[in-house]
Amino acid sequence: MSLHKMLSRRIASPRAIGLCCVAVLVSGSTQCRVARSEQPAPIPEVHQLIREVREHQKQLEKVRENYTYSSSRTIQDIDANGQVKKTESEEYNDFFVNGHMIERMVKKDGKALSEHEEQKETERATKLVEKAEKTPTDQALDEQAISVSRVLELMDVRNPRRDNLRGRPALVFDFVGRKDARTHGMAEDASKKLQGSIWIDEADRQVAHLEVTFNDNFRVAGGLIATIDKGSNFRFDQAPVNGEIWLPTGGEGTMQARVLMVKNYRQHFFERDYDYKRFRVETQLTRDSSVAPDQKHN
Repeated sequence: MSLHKMLSRRIASPRAIGLCCVAVLVSGSTQCRVARSEQPAPIPEVHQLIREVREHQKQLEKVRENYTYSSSRTIQDIDANGQVKKTESEEYNDFFVNGHMIERMVKKDGKALSEHEEQKETERATKLVEKAEKTPTDQALDEQAISVSRVLELMDVRNPRRDNLRGRPALVFDFVGRKDARTHGMAEDASKKLQGSIWIDEADRQVAHLEVTFNDNFRVAGGLIATIDKGSNFRFDQAPVNGEIWLPTGGEGTMQARVLMVKNYRQHFFERDYDYKRFRVETQLTRDSSVAPDQKHN
């Protein structure tokens, strides 16, 4: 059971408040003049921020479902000395149905799927589409998924501050899981063992960067199935596409785990999201079904 399958790519879109730039570069001069600025707006209270997140997410869902994109995922098995023992890769076509992201594998280890593999993948994706159509947008498709807004509900948020990320003003919050939080499902249970930081783009009010680490061991079924070790972590990034919507650009992470109390795993994974297109897609997937792109955005 891989950490990226449980936690990555399930990111909702929070909101934040604005901040003023205080320096301007004098054109044609080597000097910089500092402009007089107004007092920055106060950092928002986190519960109000979460309420804004949900409202904003509803507005984005209709736009987001007009897009498809490609993703590639590389998974490395690491030995006790930190050396790569094995590398696997997967490539997907990704799209959204009723607010839920659907992945459809198209390649494995650089090779197209066989006819049998493609048929099985189509059947799997079709079932997910059918389930997504019946699942409310504010609920996960399975207990291994959790949104950022839900994560923040289960966290103690602290140390709010302003920062600059990739040349854009951002609000940053640190968070740590509440041990007394009422949770449902494996992903929510795991959130009690998490700590991290989230960067929110202040202009577009979107999650731009997320860093999460397990601050304690997390035992699946009391450790009988698996134990994810303290220190396992991942990072996630998003960026604006076509000036209209923010979508994932990639992430990476490291997971250490013991499965069935016997075998130790250490994996490092990388993900890249790219080739954004506007599209039309039939909810009934067939082996020959494909998206019809209107526009392409990298």
